[in-house]
Amino acid sequence: MNILFFGPNGSGKGTQGAILKDKYNTPHIESGAIFRDNISKGTELGTKAKEYIDKGDLVPDEITIPMILDRLKQDDCKKGWLLDGFPRNKNQAIKLDESLKKADMGLDIVVEILLDREIAKNRIMGRRLCVNDNNHPNNIFIDAIKPDGDKCRVCGAELKTRADDQDEDAINKRHDIYYDDNTGTLASAYYFKDLAEKEGKVKYITLDGAPGVKDVTDDLISKL
Repeated sequence: MNILFFGPNGSGKGTQGAILKDKYNTPHIESGAIFRDNISKGTELGTKAKEYIDKGDLVPDEITIPMILDRLKQDDCKKGWLLDGFPRNKNQAIKLDESLKKADMGLDIVVEILLDREIAKNRIMGRRLCVNDNNHPNNIFIDAIKPDGDKCRVCGAELKTRADDQDEDAINKRHDIYYDDNTGTLASAYYFKDLAEKEGKVKYITLDGAPGVKDVTDDLISKL
């Protein structure tokens, strides 16, 4: 299965992607990781991308999309892939769709996790990191994993916060881009939703991101 994944920061998209990766032995391809890999290896595309990044500019789609396609053509993706973090706007969605079709790489499923914007922000700002193990889930706004005061609910160790998790302005800026259904990330998701309705070749799945991780996973697996 070739899967495209959408969801706002705080929706648990990364968690669900990791679960699918393990369950179906499918590579979870994150756009940021593709940039870092190409830059560290000094590839031609990575070198070009670094020039824009170093200047604080956005990397043009003409560089980003070929980089993504190159990753999706690698051997570990032959039986399927899960792409996360791209496209981020409608224009990128159109170009990605055209590029996948040109490369004869079919897109099978698009997953969109639905989550109220305020809940998504609270989940980000409510994250707490265990000093012993960052994988111990603690969040002051999620009852199922709410810590015991300022102690880790798993091991009792001290908890800390990530600075970017507490930067409300930065969170709002990211969510402004995601929840924009005219030109932003939701617009790109809806582009594929329209394709699914018109062409019938792509399956479009929506998930309620409000319940706990297991409930969302069960819903996702049942719909794949």
